[in-house]
Amino acid sequence: MDIVIHHNPACGTSRNVLQLIKDASYEPTVVEYIKTGWTRPQVLALFAAAGLTPRQALRTTKSPAEELGLLDPSVPDEVLLDHMMDHPVLVNRPIVACKNGVKLCRPSGAVLDFLDNWPQGPWAKEDGTVLIDAEGNRVPE
Repeated sequence: MDIVIHHNPACGTSRNVLQLIKDASYEPTVVEYIKTGWTRPQVLALFAAAGLTPRQALRTTKSPAEELGLLDPSVPDEVLLDHMMDHPVLVNRPIVACKNGVKLCRPSGAVLDFLDNWPQGPWAKEDGTVLIDAEGNRVPE
């Protein structure tokens, strides 16, 4: 199964999702969108496939969203998209795409919703929180 992860290596959740995918024996294509940036058609297609609006995909913490005045709910989607093109970090992450769907995988265990194979348990995030127990069962986050 081909998997693409739109990844920010500075983000713990993104690192957890990438490691979980790799530990499940997949070799994902990693797109470091902070370096590459976004195109408007690319981000619109990802949002549509994931069922997200630009507002829902907006990263509101650890981003320039507040200083740019984007937290006001009256800011239209087109303005949010314009800023997302200028500041790729405004798009929440990681977004994972595979044959089973496209999803904003926050919290990191959300990626398990559409992986055909999971890593062997127990599996824990980098902070020690267990996502898959020793019997291979998902542990709620």
